[in-house]
Amino acid sequence: MTLDYTSHPAEIVGSGEVKGVKKMVTVDDLRRAIPAYCFKPSYIKSLFFLFRDLLVISAFGTAAWFYIPEIQYTPARYVAWVFYGYMQGLAFTGFWVLGHECGHGSFSPSKLLNNSLGWVIHSSLMTPYFAWQSTHRRHHIYANNLAKDHNYVPPQAEQYAKVLGMSTEQLESLDEMTEDAPLAAFGRIVMQQLLGWPMYLFNNITASAGSLYGKQSEKLLGNSHLNPWSTLFRPEEAHLMIASDIGLFLTASGLYWAGQNFGVASIALLYGQPYLWLNHWIVAITYLHHTHPKLPKYQAEAWTFMKGALATVDRNLGWSGKHMLHNIADYHVIHHLFSRIPHYYTKEATEAIQPLLGEQYHEDRGNFNAAMWDSFNKCQWVKADDVEDEKERAYWFKAGPIPPPESDMKKRAWI
Repeated sequence: MTLDYTSHPAEIVGSGEVKGVKKMVTVDDLRRAIPAYCFKPSYIKSLFFLFRDLLVISAFGTAAWFYIPEIQYTPARYVAWVFYGYMQGLAFTGFWVLGHECGHGSFSPSKLLNNSLGWVIHSSLMTPYFAWQSTHRRHHIYANNLAKDHNYVPPQAEQYAKVLGMSTEQLESLDEMTEDAPLAAFGRIVMQQLLGWPMYLFNNITASAGSLYGKQSEKLLGNSHLNPWSTLFRPEEAHLMIASDIGLFLTASGLYWAGQNFGVASIALLYGQPYLWLNHWIVAITYLHHTHPKLPKYQAEAWTFMKGALATVDRNLGWSGKHMLHNIADYHVIHHLFSRIPHYYTKEATEAIQPLLGEQYHEDRGNFNAAMWDSFNKCQWVKADDVEDEKERAYWFKAGPIPPPESDMKKRAWI
């Protein structure tokens, strides 16, 4: 059975509508405001970025392999390896973003080319392509839906209080939350950046229970992207998930062979440390798209596709965001509204819809690292506002002490 993962979310769940500057704005209104060519991926442009990224990755790797070991001064050699890891990590992430575009069908008009390239790109970066594609599509369909979203679903008062070992009454009686010591908070951020992506792949952490097909499994890998028969997927998807695992196996085998022939330390430096940076960027970018003190979440009764898509924020990554990461952070709101728009048209499409959205368009162009610190400390749990009509009710982030590391990982939806 062939499964279509690239249907636009609005076509599946309905567009909903939001209050704009002058009227209620719909998905169709926004679509008409965007030049038609923005919805048409170009083979030439997409392949240009693909080969450009491959060239950059090859250039960084070649320079590191031949020149860094020749640096005689040890501290300078260490600095060079660290710099290489950071820059190659950006290149890896940009390459991964192109695989992400394949998953959405925005890389090219060809479904076969999209899925073939996406499988190769993501497999080479230890990402299970079809498994990620399936759950990521549902994240786009149900973005910021507390009952069904797949990414960064925050705990509500009862869940958060339970992890902290207090009652809901005690939690809500605190007028002002005391932030953790800066060193402790920094350590927790590092833990999130290191473990967030692998834990999501292994255990579906940060997703809501409603994102599963059936009851949550207590078995090892029962809710995993690596298990073709896990609760994340329908039975008819199993063959695609097996293909994902084959891709991971081939890459792991290649890395093992390279380690045996060129040295484990060399492969750790050339591939391992850029991969850790890739880990970091995937988590950081996704987290900051959907976690902001002034943006809401919704229960199913109040949620619509438009509300969810617009409870997303564009961030600033400066030069690296534009030239290395294909604008994945800088223009993400438009990506949630129209996921088939290629990255090279997202700036133009964003500018086209901003006048219609007015205050419903959200951006934070401040420092990315400062935003991470701000969101991590101020967005620990969510509480409903006082609106009586459940169809109009929103849930807003609240600050709070960060739970200790020994807390149950399954309960910490924010890690």
